[in-house]
Amino acid sequence: MPAPLLAPSLLAGDHANLAGSAAEAAAAGASWLHLDIMDGHFVPNLTFGPGTAAALRKHTPLFLDTHLMLDNPGDYVEPFARAGSDLISVHIEPAYDHAAVLARIRSLGKQNGLVLNPGTPVAAIEPLLAQVDLVLLMTVQPGFGGQSFRHDVLPKIEQVARARRERGLAFRIEVDGGVDAATAPLCRAAGADTFVAGTAFFRATDRVAFRRSIEG
Repeated sequence: MPAPLLAPSLLAGDHANLAGSAAEAAAAGASWLHLDIMDGHFVPNLTFGPGTAAALRKHTPLFLDTHLMLDNPGDYVEPFARAGSDLISVHIEPAYDHAAVLARIRSLGKQNGLVLNPGTPVAAIEPLLAQVDLVLLMTVQPGFGGQSFRHDVLPKIEQVARARRERGLAFRIEVDGGVDAATAPLCRAAGADTFVAGTAFFRATDRVAFRRSIEG
């Protein structure tokens, strides 16, 4: 299993000072920063575009973990790759050529990831597991921060971890939604190693201690 790490979510940061929020993540010892890209169609919210990611890239050395919540993610992998994203994750739910988009991300020199919503079965991504660097399991319905963790996703984390182990694969298993000092250990016990935390991280009085509690 890869070493556990925290990826603070910029969605919960100060949108008037995103560079400052990224600096706060770095000051807490985080090595990753999670960017939630929402289009107002696939999910009911709008957030950042590739221009924002490119501007942010100039101000942070952190690994940009970019999560595309879009109806047409294939149209945006190149703009986000050019913007400086280090890993680009796409959802399994929209209908498009998932394998081709995952391959395109890698051809651009970036790591790739595949995401599934709480209601989507693991079987939907199993044929593609050998082609990914990361699997992200949403532990809330995507769209807005601050939601409560869904415990019914824990068995799915275990299922993905079992598939990784049985097939001898090395992708990271990421969780996103309601992740805090109480729920991260449950996810870690199920097999997760990468933890997106937004509200809990930016509201923490001691962010270094929070990161350490998440990473174990």
